[in-house]
Amino acid sequence: MVGRLCISFLPLLSWTTAGVFAGSATLCEEGWAGIYPCEEIDLLAVMPTDVIGGGEGNDLWGWTDPETGSEYALMGRTSGTSFIDISNPTTPIYVGDLPTQTSDNTWRDIKVFANHAFIVSEATDHGMQVFDLTQLRDVTLPPETFVPTAHYDGVSGTHNVVINEETGFAYLVGSNTCAGGLQFVDISDPVNPTPAGCYSADGNTHDAQCVVYRGPDVRYRDRELCFAANIDTLTIVDVTDKMNPVPVSRTEYVGFGLTHQGWLTEDHAYFLLADELDEMSNGHNTRTRIWDLQDLEDPFVAGRFDGPTKATDHNLYVRGERAYLAAYRAGLRILDLRDIADANLAEIATFDVFPNSDSNSWSGAWSVYPYFESGVLIVSSIEDGLFVLRPREIFQDTFVYGNTDAWSASVP
Repeated sequence: MVGRLCISFLPLLSWTTAGVFAGSATLCEEGWAGIYPCEEIDLLAVMPTDVIGGGEGNDLWGWTDPETGSEYALMGRTSGTSFIDISNPTTPIYVGDLPTQTSDNTWRDIKVFANHAFIVSEATDHGMQVFDLTQLRDVTLPPETFVPTAHYDGVSGTHNVVINEETGFAYLVGSNTCAGGLQFVDISDPVNPTPAGCYSADGNTHDAQCVVYRGPDVRYRDRELCFAANIDTLTIVDVTDKMNPVPVSRTEYVGFGLTHQGWLTEDHAYFLLADELDEMSNGHNTRTRIWDLQDLEDPFVAGRFDGPTKATDHNLYVRGERAYLAAYRAGLRILDLRDIADANLAEIATFDVFPNSDSNSWSGAWSVYPYFESGVLIVSSIEDGLFVLRPREIFQDTFVYGNTDAWSASVP
């Protein structure tokens, strides 16, 4: 996209004393939503980092208040975590900030369990912050500055936190303990995290997904398994017995750069893997690898999908028959998984939060969260903050957001 010229504009953006940022809703028309290249995804709002606490953006997650139904974006920044009410997605409200536990750092990661956010960072002595999210419903004069509800100091700096909501365990990875491998923390009582063992046999884990397995390999049904991105392998570990974790398989693949992150399909039959450095190392386009998991002791790469740009891929999540990939300078890419059994994926929608380039570099979209019941998507941009989006495929003929008539879309 380098060299393209677009003469367009976004509506006037405004920041109110009530903490509401409004005015950026823009339809995707003829491949553009204002200055942003797009296909089948409309822009509802942008929250620049300088109005949600400052610094640069990184990871994000979401939370839905079970009492009010309000939807919140939880966005990491170099200096802390922002909490943003997106219940009316065209006029999001910056509710407040939880500052970093110690120092600023590029890496921060967030997950949610039992109405609490669990936040880690690679900052020295940061540990894991625990924050009771139900506090957000009581904020009357946003934005507020919050303090942690609890703190876990069993680690210093940590790259990522993984949570299995079904079992109530957190898995801290890339920390200064357990050789950087899976460190188990019992969070069944969220404000009293308790160490529960670790798995260090395969060294550093960059990220993982831990689930109660219900896939095609009957030998492991109903076991708790972690599917770990371990630098140069997909490593599967049985963590059912926290005091005796058992390796299931450790599998290298051709062309690895940095085995970064991935996610299971909902039937646990396939694993989609994002390698962060293979585009830079090997010169190919954005590559998503499809792992066949029929035999967990011998998984293999059944195929791949190469996107239309050279951009580096980062975080990927699956919901239903769609995969949602944050691909740095190429932004959000949505993939159709309906033909995954034949190792065929198709790109069906995009929104580029970094319109100046699609090259393989570390800027642009860091992550995406696709699990709100409303269908709203949130994307974190390193430079430009929080993007609130909605794919066209879930629109009704006319859809008015929230309880306001400020913006509506009529889609053929």
